Amino acid sequence: MRVRGFACLLWLIATRICAAGFEPNAAAIATAHPLATQAGREVIDAGGNAFDAAVAVAAALAVVEPYSSGIGGGGFLLLHRAVDNLDVVIDAREKAPLLATKNMYLDAAGNAVPERSQNGALAAGIPGTPAALVHLALFYGRLPLERSLASAIKLARDGFEVSTTYHNMAGYRQKVMAANAETARIFLDAGNAPAAGFKLRQGDLARSLERLGIQGSAGFYGGEFADKLLAGVKAGGGIWTAEDLAQYTVVERKPVVGTFHDMQIISAPPPSAGGTVLLEALNLLEPFDLAKLSVLDRRHVIIEAMRRAYRDRAEFLGDPDFTEVPVARLIGKAHSQEIGADLKLDQATPSSALKPIAPPHQGEHTTHFSILDTEGNRVAATLSVNTPFGACFTPPGTGVLLNNEMDDFSARPLTPNAYGLIGVDANAVGPGKRPLSSMTPTFLITKNRIGILGTPGGSRIISMVLLGALEFYQGAPPEAWVKLPRYHHQYLPDEVLYEPAALDDAAKQDLERRGHKLRLSNRDYGNMQAILWDMGAHQVSAASDPRGEGKADVWNAKLPALKALELPAPADKPKTRSVGVPIAPEAVN
Repeated sequence: MRVRGFACLLWLIATRICAAGFEPNAAAIATAHPLATQAGREVIDAGGNAFDAAVAVAAALAVVEPYSSGIGGGGFLLLHRAVDNLDVVIDAREKAPLLATKNMYLDAAGNAVPERSQNGALAAGIPGTPAALVHLALFYGRLPLERSLASAIKLARDGFEVSTTYHNMAGYRQKVMAANAETARIFLDAGNAPAAGFKLRQGDLARSLERLGIQGSAGFYGGEFADKLLAGVKAGGGIWTAEDLAQYTVVERKPVVGTFHDMQIISAPPPSAGGTVLLEALNLLEPFDLAKLSVLDRRHVIIEAMRRAYRDRAEFLGDPDFTEVPVARLIGKAHSQEIGADLKLDQATPSSALKPIAPPHQGEHTTHFSILDTEGNRVAATLSVNTPFGACFTPPGTGVLLNNEMDDFSARPLTPNAYGLIGVDANAVGPGKRPLSSMTPTFLITKNRIGILGTPGGSRIISMVLLGALEFYQGAPPEAWVKLPRYHHQYLPDEVLYEPAALDDAAKQDLERRGHKLRLSNRDYGNMQAILWDMGAHQVSAASDPRGEGKADVWNAKLPALKALELPAPADKPKTRSVGVPIAPEAVN
């Protein structure tokens, strides 16, 4: 938690004494945009820690990468605090409005209507990112929130030149964006996708971030600003209420933790499926000596592990506050032995041959960043608005582009969402529920190495992190994790999706001979951001996925002098830990 005054002084001294000889010799940041990486570095150089930098990076990405994340969205932040060896996940996932109903995205015949859950105000869940930024600053950071937000505010107010990536994403969603006057006014150029080099200014967003920095959660979830959000959503056909905003909280959750041989994996728990499915897949692979298998056999068993782990995602995973999720059983070695008993080395197992998922009775664009500071604090954060530019809806006067994360619920049992993922009642729409996610911010730990990684990519996030984790385990540097050609299987549809460079002709023929169905992705996918702290070599390295436009930065950042830490006046101390973002009962301390 955030400690202040004299306690802050003692905390910093203890950090330096207890961690002497075990701190990284450099700080590192890897994000999906150079301007966000720069914002994070500026905060660390100003005396902030990894958690302050996470606030700066998340806010800057909200400005320069609105097609992937923003304060109108949410996500999961995996934190490690070095002073007390705390690992915790900040669950800032969006929540369904209290007026949401199970069948709200079905037509009169009971069929899912994707446009309702993907476009416009009705598609938006209650955002969690603003509460997460406040929470980080209050309980983990060292700097005032408004200082950490300063770079993002300047970027929004003064503008930045959009890239080819922005142009392409806006072109993809141009028709839907143009249907909302406020979104078109801010994010398009005369109704068209702005050309690379166009200067995008977001004055309303700058003012919204300023208000958040000064007022905290009350500056977003309450008062006049909340009234603007509600009025805009209501006018757009949405169902948000003042109670929805007032009741929103982030939740501190225990990460899921498991092992693969002598590697420890720490990752996101439900309502993210990421960590659970990742650990299931690794458990399925553990009996195989992957290093001794041929390249062809190795690829086959990895695909089969993906198939089985994603199958469990479809049946069991959902919001743990509303449904019982058997995480301990799913990530147990015994469960993987059971579901992997029919895994054949020479033959694909059709998904239809696995235990069926019976119907119950009656977000391809995201962002990830990784941070390590010289105290050993680390952050792996995956944030999203779901599909590019989210719901393409902006309440007037706010600058806040809303998410369309309601599409991550199962609108109808066994009906695919925008990413082809299916689900049943565990992830059905319900008032106040958090939709299931595939976000997989992850720490990987061996005797002498620590990896920090994650990626966007919708349903393919987990399989990308799995491939990256296996590269880490083999001793490869982060450049190899992020560059690795990717392939993916998610149970249904029963096919192997692969990048153009992932499979050569011999590999394709081998997989087809074993019974796999293949589908070529029409483009490369993912945007992994990774950091490696090699304690044995006393070296820090980082890499940003070459598929994107991000930047990884490693530099010698010095801890601030103790005298630079000003003791706050008594009035600055929060009266309670909640401050608009109360901690759930399962909080990890």
